[in-house]
Amino acid sequence: MEERNELYPIFLKLHNINVLIVGGGNVGLEKLSFMLKSSPNANVEVVATKFLPELEALAENHPSVTLTKAKFKKKMLKKRHMVIACTDDLKVNKRVYDLARKRYLICNIADTPPLCDYYLGGIVTKGNVKIAISTNGKSPTTAKRLREFFEEVIPEDVNKMIENLNEYRKTLKGNFEEKVQRMNEITQALKNKNE
Repeated sequence: MEERNELYPIFLKLHNINVLIVGGGNVGLEKLSFMLKSSPNANVEVVATKFLPELEALAENHPSVTLTKAKFKKKMLKKRHMVIACTDDLKVNKRVYDLARKRYLICNIADTPPLCDYYLGGIVTKGNVKIAISTNGKSPTTAKRLREFFEEVIPEDVNKMIENLNEYRKTLKGNFEEKVQRMNEITQALKNKNE
């Protein structure tokens, strides 16, 4: 039987939750950049004994990001919602994971799928439209190619259409089912674009 991706995608409001990244090297920079590209006001603390200059520069441009120059300590997990560990010390990463699990925190240990409660996939953003792409942790390169494909095929003016449909939806009368039916009729053209 063919393997199936059983991950459940959600879109987190990272400005409303507390994120901890343990590690200030290349992978920490990549994870932070990825987050801030999608959520520029993400509430993130990065803990490391040293930081790449590029990571420091990135944090300087985002007031919601805090850098803490220190070794990871258990108490740093207090009042967190999600954690990423990406140090070059596997023992530290595993300790972060074990401690996070005890506190029911969702955790991602970079490049270690068995120690991940979630993956950071490819993301396409066009105004209000956001598409997340997952390859079940198997091929980040494929996710990147799919992201490039969707960025190309989704029209730039999709945001205007979303805004217009939102305004129109507010004017609809009737019960929930009638409103859904009307919106389905209007958006049917999106599905049948090539017909």
